[in-house]
Amino acid sequence: MTAYGTITHHGTGKGTASLLLGICSLVAGWTLIAPILGVALGISSRGSEPSARGRAGWGILLNLVAMLGWVIAVIAVLGVGVGAAAWNLDLGTLVGG
Repeated sequence: MTAYGTITHHGTGKGTASLLLGICSLVAGWTLIAPILGVALGISSRGSEPSARGRAGWGILLNLVAMLGWVIAVIAVLGVGVGAAAWNLDLGTLVGG
C-alpha cells in the first residue's frame, strides 16, 4: 500500500481580485478606493499566494496606472483652471495701478 501526503491548495483569490480591480479601475474609471484596495491585495498576495504572483503583479501595475492617470488628470484640470483664472486676472488692482 502506498501512502500519499496531504495536498494543500494555496488559494489565488487575492491575486485574482487585485487583477480584476486593476482592469475595472482602468475601464470603468474608478478613481481612488478600488485601486488602493487592489494594490493592497496584490502586495499581500505576492507574499502569501505563490501561484498567483503573476496576477498579483499585473494587478499592482494596473492599479498604479489607474491611480497615476487620475492624478495626472486632476493636475491638468487644476492647471487649466489656474491658467484661465490668471489670464482673466486684472493685475492693476494687485500692484496699485
